[in-house]
Amino acid sequence: MDDIAAWFAGRLPEEWFEGTVEVTVDREEVVVVGTLPAPEVEQDALASAAAGRVERFREETRAARMRIADQAEERFGRKVAWGAACGPVRTVFTNVAVPVMTRLRQPERLVLDTLVEAGVARSRSEALAWSVKLVAQHEGDWVQQLRDSLGAVRAARAAGPRL
Repeated sequence: MDDIAAWFAGRLPEEWFEGTVEVTVDREEVVVVGTLPAPEVEQDALASAAAGRVERFREETRAARMRIADQAEERFGRKVAWGAACGPVRTVFTNVAVPVMTRLRQPERLVLDTLVEAGVARSRSEALAWSVKLVAQHEGDWVQQLRDSLGAVRAARAAGPRL
């Protein structure tokens, strides 16, 4: 995972983003989100100006981002999604939708159906996404602790004997 983030750090044009680029990796996808400089406008206009800056970045860099994504997909075997943050705006342009519904058993599907029937979500997939966001919101520290622990496990495996 660190190899993927390092590759993007070396591959991305330096003028695109400020600071370190956020690279999030799972089994199917790499999401790359960089920070754009915030526009110098009045505070009450910042959200609109930032949204415009993100849209401009998306349009102006599309061809170059797609070339880089093609290279990364070939190298790492995962799809690449792009995003940008600017002031209060954070947008991911595209994401891979992975079908996980087939792995849910009936009790879990019934929970999703209840959310749909109650009007919380329009579909099972939207209900599942809502549920995951809710857990992340309320258990953020715990989830981060798990991620940190996984990093330590990976480091211990890497330092261990090779077969």
